[in-house]
Parts: sequence; C-alpha cells; structure tokens
Amino acid sequence: MPTTATTATTRAPGSVCLICATQNKSDALLCRECSAPMALVHDAVAQERDPQIVSVIGESNVGKTVYLGFLLDMLSQRAGDFEAIPKGAYSIDLQQTVISHMANRTFPPKTPMESNEWYWAYYQVCRRTNNPTWVDLVMPDMAGEALAAEVATPETFRVIRSLLTKSAGAMLLVDAGLAASGSSQPDFFALKMMSYIDTMFAAKRNQRIRTPIAVVLCKADYCPECFDDPEKFVEANLNRMWNICESRFANVEFFTCSVVGSLAYAMSQDENYVVPVPLHTALQGVLEPFEWILDQL
Repeated sequence: MPTTATTATTRAPGSVCLICATQNKSDALLCRECSAPMALVHDAVAQERDPQIVSVIGESNVGKTVYLGFLLDMLSQRAGDFEAIPKGAYSIDLQQTVISHMANRTFPPKTPMESNEWYWAYYQVCRRTNNPTWVDLVMPDMAGEALAAEVATPETFRVIRSLLTKSAGAMLLVDAGLAASGSSQPDFFALKMMSYIDTMFAAKRNQRIRTPIAVVLCKADYCPECFDDPEKFVEANLNRMWNICESRFANVEFFTCSVVGSLAYAMSQDENYVVPVPLHTALQGVLEPFEWILDQL
C-alpha cells in the first residue's frame, strides 16, 4: 500500500499524527482525529524515519488480539532468530495483557470499538545476522466490529482507512474452524475485506494490488487438516475469497495458525452462558506469516 511522501524528519516534532496526518497540539496524548497515540510520532521522530505499518485485520472473535499478543511476545523473546525492541512502554501492554490472561486460563477481553482504547505496538525488528537490517513496525490491535462497520460504511472509522492506506503489508485472519464446519460467514467477511481494500486503491481492471497480504487460517486446532495444504483448504472452503485474491491481488500467501492446545467450557452458577477456557497454549504457525511479510518489505 502506498507510503506517505512526508518523512518523519520533515514533521514538526510532536504535532502531526503519524497515521492520519492531522495537526495536533504539541502536548496532545492522542490524535484529535483518529485517536492514535502521539507517542508514535515522538518515537518516529527520534528514529529519523517513518515506521512501516503492518495491519492485522479480521472479523470479531477471530482471535486478532491473542494472535498479535503472542506474535509480539515471540519476537521479544528472539524467536526465529529475530531481534525486537519495543519503542515505548505502551508497546508492551498488548502482549502483557494476552500472556497474563492466557496464563490464568482466560481469554483477554474483547477489543473495544472506540479507537482511543485500542492497543498500539511500535517495534524495531531485524534478523540477528552480522549485518542486520532494522525495520520499524507499527502494529495496532483493531476491533473486529470497527472493521466491519468501516467495510459496510466507508469513512465510519477514518483511522482504519488511514492505517490500511499506509500499511506496508497486512495479515488477514480467517476463522478456519467455522469455515471447515460449513459456515459461509468467514468467506463473506474475507471477501468484503479484500473488496474494500481493492476499492480503496481503485486499481485499473488489468492491474493487481501488489501489497503483501498474508491470509492466516486461525483456530486450526479445530481442523488440523488445513495445516497440510492451506491453499487447497482456502480454495475448497473459502472459494469466494480465493477467487478475488487470484483476480485482484498479486502478492498473497496462505498460512495456518493455532494458539490453543486444548479448550474446555465452563458455566458460572450465577450466569446463564458458557465460557470457553483455554487449558494450555500450543503455538503453531504464529511467526511464519509475519516472517513472510517482513521478507516482502
């Protein structure tokens, strides 16, 4: 997705939002237009370059918060020979929330629709080699309901449009368990999301969007067969999305991911609904989509 021509070094420090380019007061904590933390601007100015944005998108309850929390935690623990340095304490809040809740066998709370309550992470990442190339990455945790509202009525959440416009790459999370059970909901949401991105850039009919997009089949513990051949699984169970990817996108790769090793269900004596309980985690395929995105930048 196209990057802005404005560089961090030409901004008035602490005034112009990194996401939507809105002018803010120098002492503002959040952007008055999109509610992105102004700390992103301060940290970017200190690096003397604009960070690249990687957007994690998907419908509500697909597992974006859990996935992103574990991904950031793996990077900070040098998984896969990566070196990752958080720029600002706010960048650690998401992974701490996810790891703490999962360690206590509970899922983290849903991400609120209000963008001023989203988690944001700003990391410097590189592979640990003799001559490492550092990449600055901003990864926000967006609410699935907000994404659905923006796709249905563009400009409802301008921060989402600004984020996707400026993203160097994106990871689209899809519920593989629901798709394998015969539900068309994951396929339709993914089709809407890809159509929204296609329309946003208004490419000509004979041109395909070249931004790298990793389609991540989440909750694969419900259907382990999708680990064998993610592309075949998508073609068979998410055919609508498969077709638009083939027609309109030139750089799409398919991955499979699972976080929960075993799941139980419990019901409170005071509440009349069932709550899923993650008994333990068994991470599979969490790092690979991000690794592929990074190789494309």
